[in-house]
Amino acid sequence: VQLQASGGGLVQAGGSLRLSCAASGRTFSSYRMGWFRQAPGKEREFVGAISLSGSTTDYADSVKGRFTISRDNAKNTVYLQTNSLKPEDTAVYYCAAKAGVGGYYDSTRYDYWGQGTQVTVSS
Repeated sequence: VQLQASGGGLVQAGGSLRLSCAASGRTFSSYRMGWFRQAPGKEREFVGAISLSGSTTDYADSVKGRFTISRDNAKNTVYLQTNSLKPEDTAVYYCAAKAGVGGYYDSTRYDYWGQGTQVTVSS
């Protein structure tokens, strides 16, 4: 599976961005998908994840209520809607695909990664 993230940019605090992650291949629906982010000088951190069908999602406490993950298996795409953005949300955002169950929060459990898209939130 190859992943291509897009949709990042520069936005003012309080604004919104919709990130997309397009996957190649015909087995996209077989992968649980996650979003992670990495700010300069910090470790990569979990943002959220979504189940195979999209019926179940989970989020980091720092983004809960502001970010929403969804997926369209017909389009081989997962989305991250980011609302009420804060300067501390500034980071490179990565999408990732995971074949196995469990361990949503652990980046080492993911099998494939996109190249990342930069999100910058100005105050």
